[in-house]
Amino acid sequence: QENRQHEEKRLGKRRGPKKNGLNKNTRQWLMGLEESFTKEKASDDDRIVYFLTESPDTLAQTLTITPALQHKLRDGTWGHPRPQTFHQLHMLASYGNLLDENDRVVLNLASLSGSTNSRTGAIWTPPDDPSIVDLFMQRILATERAFADEEARIPLTLGETLTAKLDWELLDEGHQKPSLSLPRTGLRILSSASPWYVDVISSETGPLLYPASNEIVKRFLSLDVMEEREAELIRDHLKKNNPKLPTPYRITHRKSAAQKPTPRLILKRIASLGGELNTSESVAFLTYDYDGLEIHPQDGIETVQKRQKNEAIVKPRPKGAEKNFLKKLQETGLIQHPLTVEPFAKAPDPRGLALVPSTEASPWFWIDFVQDFVPDLKKDGFDIHVSSDFESEIIEPDSEDIDAAFTQSGDWWFSLDLGISIDGERIQLLPILVAMIRNLRSLDDVERLTSVNKCYAPLPDGRKIALPANRIQTILKTLVELFENKALDKDGALHVSMDLAAAFLKLEGITRKRWLGDGQLKKLVEKLSTFEGIKKRALPKGLKAKLRPYQVDGYNWLHFLGEYGLSGILADDMGLGKTVQALAYLCSLKEKGKLDGPCLIVMPTSLVANWQSEAERFTPSLKTLTLHGKDRAKRFRDIPKADLVFTTFPLLPRDNAKLKEHNWSIIILDEAQAIKNPSAKMTQAACSLEGKQRLCLTGTPVENHLGEAWSLFTFLMPGLLGDHKKFGRVYRTPIEKGGDEDRKDLLARRLRPFILRRLKSEVAKELPPKTEIIRQVTLADDQRDLYEVVRHVMNERVREEIEAKGVGRSQIVILDALLKLRQTCCDPRLVKLAAARKVKNSAKLEELMEMLPTLIEDGRRILLFSQFTSMLDLIKPELAKLDIPFVELRGSTKDRKTPITRFQKEEVPLFLISLKAGGTGLNLTAADTVIHYDPWWNPSVENQATDRAHRIGQDKPVFVYKLIAQSTVEERILELQSKKAGFASALFGDKPAAAASLSSEDLQWLME
Repeated sequence: QENRQHEEKRLGKRRGPKKNGLNKNTRQWLMGLEESFTKEKASDDDRIVYFLTESPDTLAQTLTITPALQHKLRDGTWGHPRPQTFHQLHMLASYGNLLDENDRVVLNLASLSGSTNSRTGAIWTPPDDPSIVDLFMQRILATERAFADEEARIPLTLGETLTAKLDWELLDEGHQKPSLSLPRTGLRILSSASPWYVDVISSETGPLLYPASNEIVKRFLSLDVMEEREAELIRDHLKKNNPKLPTPYRITHRKSAAQKPTPRLILKRIASLGGELNTSESVAFLTYDYDGLEIHPQDGIETVQKRQKNEAIVKPRPKGAEKNFLKKLQETGLIQHPLTVEPFAKAPDPRGLALVPSTEASPWFWIDFVQDFVPDLKKDGFDIHVSSDFESEIIEPDSEDIDAAFTQSGDWWFSLDLGISIDGERIQLLPILVAMIRNLRSLDDVERLTSVNKCYAPLPDGRKIALPANRIQTILKTLVELFENKALDKDGALHVSMDLAAAFLKLEGITRKRWLGDGQLKKLVEKLSTFEGIKKRALPKGLKAKLRPYQVDGYNWLHFLGEYGLSGILADDMGLGKTVQALAYLCSLKEKGKLDGPCLIVMPTSLVANWQSEAERFTPSLKTLTLHGKDRAKRFRDIPKADLVFTTFPLLPRDNAKLKEHNWSIIILDEAQAIKNPSAKMTQAACSLEGKQRLCLTGTPVENHLGEAWSLFTFLMPGLLGDHKKFGRVYRTPIEKGGDEDRKDLLARRLRPFILRRLKSEVAKELPPKTEIIRQVTLADDQRDLYEVVRHVMNERVREEIEAKGVGRSQIVILDALLKLRQTCCDPRLVKLAAARKVKNSAKLEELMEMLPTLIEDGRRILLFSQFTSMLDLIKPELAKLDIPFVELRGSTKDRKTPITRFQKEEVPLFLISLKAGGTGLNLTAADTVIHYDPWWNPSVENQATDRAHRIGQDKPVFVYKLIAQSTVEERILELQSKKAGFASALFGDKPAAAASLSSEDLQWLME
């Protein structure tokens, strides 16, 4: 209630509206909002810490204590502190166990003293009550969460009470000023009504007794500087009136060299100084002690003083001796930190000259330094102080045995936990190793880390554990190679996929593997971990085909997947006989009695006849059933009697309920790129079917982007690649936009066991050559004028749309503009504009009509592709004029078998095909010439069409003609094809290539 009243007072007393204040509702809303934010900040993984600092608002610095909220990170360390206002601390006191009794006393003391600053969050100690100051400090130290500053890693503890004395500090040119002499070095004064000290080396703090009252000490220290001529007068005055106060020194100048200093070295762990030579937070600070006078190596003073009673003897500074001491340190492998080297150093570090290991030093340099070099340096006269938080205690594990525990956490995933025993207790090793590798960039770094007998890993409590380098090396290499910036889960385990689990089972450094839980996946991983190669299988007796060697390899690979309960993609190039390999595999399973249910084969409508004929031809022993056509419903009851059930992708959503009634032995998707869109109903219907094994057949597993591969594997092995968003973050964006070779190789390794791809150039070397010919067509004047008019008008429309909506929301307009430009190149009659009706010439059609008679007279058999069925309609009357017979195939063709048979039997020399209807699933080896009337921006689509002729069984050279309108968008499309050539390389380890998708930048470029 008091807090709420205090806050209402802070926000404005009036309950009604006022000119410069807040009304009651607004105040309550604002208070509730602040309360929600504060509550959200606090959690079980948070803590309140206190930083002891000084505020230089007065000549004698004043103690301040800054409270802050810290969040515990997954690796066990604490995040960046967030200072808290006094009001926020009071609100945090209401939630959970974030504040203990000591914290509450601190808040109450601060509240009673009225010494808080709610704007900055700092709590100022009371200036006039020593007892409250001491109680305040004792309670803060009791929390065990008080630190000397934000860089400190070890909390402050209560030390002994120390006594300071007043003194005079000698400056250049005989000047002096009052000072406070402390009983030992490395102390910092926290001045207040009851002054305290902080020992930055031992992380201790305690009361500091003054030789006089605070008022006298303040007055004594308030003098800024005293000139040499004033010293005698001040000395006489103090002796007469204040005999308890020290008097200024008599200064004697001598030319003889000063005695050698004592080099003081403080080894401390601090926040990184920055720079590129070393990322360690451990630093050595060097200073020189001349009889109690501590000098920074980079100080420019030329003299030092030796004090004896009331006299100060000034001598030249022996810089040669200092250089020798620094040289001894450099011989151990220490170098000056880059940020402290002139001209980069803005000012010397007040702690001393910062020294760090060189880049060539061992990663365990500091451990070796303390154990091997410190004793010798002390013999050479070094005064060395090792901070309590510096390269802490080294502990040895009970044995070198490392165990791995696997717990299945998904269809294809495990939680991996590594452990090692210390003092009879199992310690999780993964968080320790992950902390080691966060700064590693390559396997070479692992070699460097493990180049000695033992490597040392940090524990959350600051200690280091000695690990056997030979065992830990293989584990580290696997983690570095496969880590992918993954974070450990809250239990300190790593989420790994099935293939990574198998990789860990093979590691030599792990002496014991145990499974938590049991299941089929465990058996699969164990089998994969002992995998020695794909076995050769006998071909089925019922196979009526002679397989080529690479087809036998594919048949054996399919058996490997089946034996291990895996799914996969047979991604052979177009025309290499994926269908016959799949049929051979199914026939083998049937003969061995392993086809314990029907196999569902889903395909484009255009391939139904092809699968029927090839199954009848190559595997007549397999019973087939086709679910296609209007009367298919009555055939659903015959499914259990069949070995192979054929259906099509468009029918999947319609027949999904009936198909889901069956637990299929195998589900095969032919031309599986049809499910490349994960949100499409067709894809969702395919994924909903139950099958013991799933296979995809496709020559183009990735046409546009890697998201299509994710969609295929969501059907094949759901969860293997994580969710869609994570896959985009981890793989797709780095590979497609960043060209990340390491991530591309990692994805390829992950998918390689589940994808088999062979190119025609590799396995079908007996194929005749394929020659590609670009036929440039010059547009006539009227067609050229029309093209320029369309380009200008559409370009203006596109620019206006982009300015109004942006590129992302202007895709429809841009694509419409491109369509009209491409139609103008093909034939002006395709363009639905009044100006187009006036143009009577079509340069490309005229070129085609000149080519065809000559090619046919030479005995060529021709496939003519166009994306526009309306263009085929314009071509057909011209063919009639020349009396050229032809057959045709388009999406609306019901009887596909007749035109294919007529062409293959050489009854006609020309086959007109729409690109969409005939780009896949056709075997037209009677053709030796392919003409692409209009180019398509995706080269893989054109290649699929070409491969209707250039495939196994072709015995004649194949010539491919592309008709390109000169100086038009079609030339740009050709350039785009070369830029977008084949993205499947990201999966199969070929040279990196750009995505084949049509980006916003591509669309704008095509319009220029």
